[in-house]
Amino acid sequence: MSVDQYWYDTTKKVPFHLKMLTPVFRMLAGLRRLMYRLRLFRSHKPRVPVIVVGNITVGGSGKTPTVVWLVNLLKQAGYHPGVVSRGYLGEAHIWPQQVRPDSDPLMVGDESVLIARRCQCPMAVGPERVAAIKALLNAHKEVDVIVSDDGMQHYAMGRDIEISVIDGKRRFGNGYCLPAGPLREPITRLFSVDFHIVNGGETRKTPYGTEYGMSLRFGKVYNLKNFSKFQKIDSFKGQKIDAVAGIGNPNRFFSQLKKQGIDVDAHPFPDHHKYTVKDFEFSSGRPLLMTEKDAVKCERLAQDHHWCVTVDAQVPQELGDQVLALLEKKIARRKARWTLSYSTS
Repeated sequence: MSVDQYWYDTTKKVPFHLKMLTPVFRMLAGLRRLMYRLRLFRSHKPRVPVIVVGNITVGGSGKTPTVVWLVNLLKQAGYHPGVVSRGYLGEAHIWPQQVRPDSDPLMVGDESVLIARRCQCPMAVGPERVAAIKALLNAHKEVDVIVSDDGMQHYAMGRDIEISVIDGKRRFGNGYCLPAGPLREPITRLFSVDFHIVNGGETRKTPYGTEYGMSLRFGKVYNLKNFSKFQKIDSFKGQKIDAVAGIGNPNRFFSQLKKQGIDVDAHPFPDHHKYTVKDFEFSSGRPLLMTEKDAVKCERLAQDHHWCVTVDAQVPQELGDQVLALLEKKIARRKARWTLSYSTS
């Protein structure tokens, strides 16, 4: 039995040795954060505001579509955003790396290429977020706000606004920190976060603030062999299809397809799976639908019946307005501090 089965299935008893290790992990995580708060560890704050989109749990929760939504929000408000990310599982030998829509996902990571394509804005990735931000700002002088895809626990990176994304179904699992549970930090960490988005949930009040419900709606469906060929998701209604998903929670994708009236033969893969031809040996020639994250890695393996389903995040306008209002306040404070520093120097 894999460890994450204990995390999200409360009917299963967590092994004693994992429970014993959890207080140690929690203490070390808290101590590390305290060192940054006391400024015993250095945190770098770049010349432009930083908005972190992250979570306190391991695995996917919907951060990528949230980043795309946020970047579009900032663009519409007149900002020139740039994005930084980890570049998870990227095999580049030199970091940080600038990411373009045509970058190799094997080098810079699948989610990075997906974000670069959907956001159409400057992006840099690397294990060290501070280095990625510096590289991005050096290469793109027009960038006036940074969006960090994940990195809530990357305290060396200073931030102005934090947005947590919560999986509406799995939420916080059994409530334990690693390794007994999925939490990177205790739930109390959410009290210090500015905004909370729950993917697949409803807007509601909580002790740590308002959770804003976010839904992921299917957008266009394009053919992986011919990008100019599109279909509506409704065209697959009533059909028997194959579906592939190598994301944090594959069942969410399969369930969404089923809700569209599609007869789904599901083929889940591990998150960030590196696909090969053998992975598609099950193919029956039926339409095969996959997520955008999978599609960026499967284009070289594409066959005529392979399709990519895009998704768009639907977020309450109220949240967007509040994010922009807080960003304006943060920028005003930065300018005030700079003016005061200049006048006294």
